[in-house]
Amino acid sequence: MSIKRRFEKWFYLDEEEELQQEHPVREQHPVQEQQQPRRAVSRKPQIAETQQQPGTVVSLQSIQKSSKVVLFEPRVYAEAQDISEHLKNKRAVVVNLQRIERDQGIRIVDFLSGTVYALGGDIQRIGTDIFLCVPENVEVAGTISDFFER
Repeated sequence: MSIKRRFEKWFYLDEEEELQQEHPVREQHPVQEQQQPRRAVSRKPQIAETQQQPGTVVSLQSIQKSSKVVLFEPRVYAEAQDISEHLKNKRAVVVNLQRIERDQGIRIVDFLSGTVYALGGDIQRIGTDIFLCVPENVEVAGTISDFFER
């Protein structure tokens, strides 16, 4: 393979020529037609790179946008299933059980403990009747002391 061919392959010059042959430039709208092949060329190589190379670089901005922490203040036990759906979708959840009866709160914590165990995550008490539930993709660092004023 010649050096010229390597540069063409590296900068995708051969694909640009193919696109220009597929989409000939019309005389009525020359500016609009010339911009479309460039957009197609810029998107096509990115898809090919991520599929072919196992060690591709991923933007941190895309990861940060997908991370969420959901706050819940359940009033009934039936809301535990909604909380577990967020955990299954790999979102961290903070559950405030201060506005629910004690026996209902215990049932919710038991349900969420089973969900977190099944997902390989973690559940921690972070305050009086406040719990943090995280799936396996979220790491919790540090602890909160067990001394709470009542």
